Amino acid sequence: MNNSQPRRESGIEQLIEKANLCVPTQLGDLSKVLSWFERFNHPPIPKTIWMECQLALAEAFTNAVRHAHKNQPPETPIEIQVALYQQKLEIRIWDLGQPFNLNERLKTLPPQADHNAEGGRGLPLLNHIADTISYTQTSDKRNCLLIVKNYLL
Repeated sequence: MNNSQPRRESGIEQLIEKANLCVPTQLGDLSKVLSWFERFNHPPIPKTIWMECQLALAEAFTNAVRHAHKNQPPETPIEIQVALYQQKLEIRIWDLGQPFNLNERLKTLPPQADHNAEGGRGLPLLNHIADTISYTQTSDKRNCLLIVKNYLL
């Protein structure tokens, strides 16, 4: 097998590493989330891509705490899953907040962010970093934010 090609099993790119983390709805746990994410800071993911994904994860977690769970008790769980493949990284974050239409929200955002505003820069940032982004409600009434970042070897 040529090492420059992604490893595939039955036409599906092979998973290299996958990990899950569950933390309460507390901004103070961001450092725990970022520390946990360090485990993915290795090849085949390029350092710059990993740093972008780290920023996306921090922003997504912060949004889940501040917005999705703003009316939830602090012990409400936020679940995170990261999956590393040969040519992409997938981040999934599940929350229990009110669902919203991410695509519609992205369309209604101003083209230029107000850099003096307290918020409003998170979704455009996530949309800029991600190659694919979605926010869907699961059958168990949780919401899943999916961020996919592709990279070439």
